[in-house]
Amino acid sequence: MRACAAVATAPARDGTTVVRRLASAPPLTLRQTGPYAVHLVSTAAGPLGGDRLALDLDVAPRTTLEFGSVASTLVLPGEGVSELLVTARVGTGATLRFTPEPTVLAAGCEHRLLVRLALEPDASVLWREEIVFGRHGETSGRCHARFDATCGGLPLLRQEFTVGDPALDASPAVYGAARCVGNTFLTASAGETVVADGVAVLPLAGSGTLVSALAADAVQLRSRLEWGERAAHASVTADAAGERGTGGSRIGDGFVA
Repeated sequence: MRACAAVATAPARDGTTVVRRLASAPPLTLRQTGPYAVHLVSTAAGPLGGDRLALDLDVAPRTTLEFGSVASTLVLPGEGVSELLVTARVGTGATLRFTPEPTVLAAGCEHRLLVRLALEPDASVLWREEIVFGRHGETSGRCHARFDATCGGLPLLRQEFTVGDPALDASPAVYGAARCVGNTFLTASAGETVVADGVAVLPLAGSGTLVSALAADAVQLRSRLEWGERAAHASVTADAAGERGTGGSRIGDGFVA
């Protein structure tokens, strides 16, 4: 199956955001759920092996888009490798919050998840991805995930990882006993590295912050990522108030999940 879905925003005369384009094709069915909120509603099984799916997000300058999903995405095995390509453009002064529910890798699946994010220097983005290693009681399928972000045409973040290789996944240097992995990219630049149980807040070399987490289940993963997101914003606020020096690192405290 080949399917494409697209969302595009535009500024209204009163300065608010309007969704000017909303295009869907099963299993990628989109519904507008608020003035600038859109949710993905799965109307068919998938991705299945062999599927090629694409989602395009175009956030016009000085507009806002909040993108989520009503349920987790279950990747199922089939004939060949499935692929989901997400392309997003975020204009000057625009805001994008991308927070879909987790992707679950059913046993036997082969999946590629590709993200290409292009943003302007003064755009604001929070982009969260969560991957669950199989359904309850089953082994994980395979997934190759790549995230490419550019800011003003220059590389900002290049991240790539794989899930589902038995020779690597159980290694303490990779996932260990974890059953979920997640990342949040934020344009807000944390002033320091923060590390807590199962989560790290990592300032990027240019601008922005990457929050990475491992967890035993999806609930714990979400808790850890949200904690990291709050820690990143707190670090930005502290830097703006002049409460910190020129950066560094610390061990997080007060986090239980």
